Amino acid sequence: MKIQHYRVAIGLVITVLVSMGAVLMSPVYADQTIRVDGTTGGKRFDGIGAVSGGGATSVLLKDYPEPQRSQILDLLFKPNFGASMSALYVEVPGDGNSTQGSEPSHMHSRRDLNYARGYEWWIMREAKNRNPSLSLDACAWSCPGWVGNGQFWTQDMCDYYVSWIKGLKSIYGLDLDALGCRNERGAVEPFVKMLKRTLNSNGLSQVKIHAFDGNGDRKWDWCADLATDDELNKAVDIISNHTMSVVATPASVRALADRLGKPIWNTEEHIYSDEEHTYGDDFDCAIGAVHQFNKNYITSGATKIINWYLVGSVYGIEPYATQPPAMMADSPWSGHYSIKPVLWSYAHYGQFSKIGWQYVNGACGNLAGGGTFVTLKSPDRDYSVIIETSGAREKQNLTFNIASGLSTRSLCVWRTNRGEQFVKQSDIVPLNGIFTMVADPQSIYSLSTTTGQQKGSFKDVPAAKPFPLPYYEDFDHYAQPQRWGYLPHYTADICGVFEIADRPDGRGQCLKQVLDQKAQSWAPEWMPYTVLGDSSWTDYEVSADVFPDNGGWAGVMGRINSTGNGWDGDPNGYYLRLYPDGGCELYMAN
Repeated sequence: MKIQHYRVAIGLVITVLVSMGAVLMSPVYADQTIRVDGTTGGKRFDGIGAVSGGGATSVLLKDYPEPQRSQILDLLFKPNFGASMSALYVEVPGDGNSTQGSEPSHMHSRRDLNYARGYEWWIMREAKNRNPSLSLDACAWSCPGWVGNGQFWTQDMCDYYVSWIKGLKSIYGLDLDALGCRNERGAVEPFVKMLKRTLNSNGLSQVKIHAFDGNGDRKWDWCADLATDDELNKAVDIISNHTMSVVATPASVRALADRLGKPIWNTEEHIYSDEEHTYGDDFDCAIGAVHQFNKNYITSGATKIINWYLVGSVYGIEPYATQPPAMMADSPWSGHYSIKPVLWSYAHYGQFSKIGWQYVNGACGNLAGGGTFVTLKSPDRDYSVIIETSGAREKQNLTFNIASGLSTRSLCVWRTNRGEQFVKQSDIVPLNGIFTMVADPQSIYSLSTTTGQQKGSFKDVPAAKPFPLPYYEDFDHYAQPQRWGYLPHYTADICGVFEIADRPDGRGQCLKQVLDQKAQSWAPEWMPYTVLGDSSWTDYEVSADVFPDNGGWAGVMGRINSTGNGWDGDPNGYYLRLYPDGGCELYMAN
């Protein structure tokens, strides 16, 4: 028996056994040659990231102790460490339920202005401190009831946006890069024109507007008006929509965007289902994320892709509590957090590309044996190839022919599969501009001439613990409530806004529901309520001192096992309602 070894350009060894004229080989691989020419041009890459908001998705993150809170933020945003996200998209808080709950507005009323409320300011600042090149984008889901006297699409809302952007700059030193009109509420063309005029007249012309962040089969219909309405064309800087994995950008819209010089952004992609898959487990979501990052560009021309949502910092009884986020951070009382495999999907982009790079024309597409690939190049000739093989059933031989305009250096290789995430492989050394790799099925690869990548981690993450009992809170220890965004530890507002405030009797502080009119909520709302605790409790007592201010009533709730499905805020459980005259009623909510 004679054993022969053949070495291919990337240093992999294939063994061929020859005996008595018979050849025993591995299965025949699908072969594909990909030409990568750095001189062909390509669209600007505008980033990969996630949403903080669209529900109060980060509400428990603010309550983490140090150093765990900083560790979580490092894993999300620190370059060449964890997810290394290049884009952050936040909800402009508007006092209304936006899926998992409500976030407090900077203007509860027309005459109110407070830039210390809430936590999105803090998240943006911490993210930007870690990665100064991170892009900041925002949009409203809800808004206070006073805006436009109950009408969102008004000058009041334009002014509301401007005041929020100015506070972001004057108080936190941050510049907003882009702004949407409203999340998934149709295409109101007069509003975007009004918004552009308002931004310009307030010295905010550098803030780009994306429109209209819709979903469904009709979300692209308005785009044709860009070709015939000059003011609309000047007002809309970016064409943006959601879930292009379900309804992709039509060819006519892509051609129009190219002709008008407008990028296309996906401002909310979902990784738990698409037109091809229902992702069942964490690894399905991980490879599905890269599949959608690639397909969003290949099929829809999207140069920025934002997943909903950033970090799972909500209670488990809230909708979509576990599957979409990059990591779980829902136990601040213990300091425990956990990384999901999809965090490393972000890393396969975030640690190998930067905003301002270019997609390489002719070097992005579908793999013959299943899967997709994109190639991105930097202004200084570095390049990265991001590959996923979610649709493959066998190994594939991929030969890359590197033409002019790109670095000739060796390439690092990082791989993720079901067994292990984000693991460095042997480097590839091209020979005369050519190299070959074998891509396994159900895997993610990033190949790059850049260096410095790492799989960041922290030792001794505390173990998870149940919510502590007994629990007592009088709110008096919050000496400066603004330091906490006026929000106490561990409460999660579902409807309405509950803030640390002075007691009406002047004897310390309390938790007060501060809205005097219902918000223009993105999701239908029940009555104002906030939750805290542990759904595993089975036998417990709840008591509270309450003061029904200005009439009205107050109540306590228990055995809450659901806060609705994201499109209604009705809780499932029991609550006791107390009236100012001492009367009380016991309800079962379902």
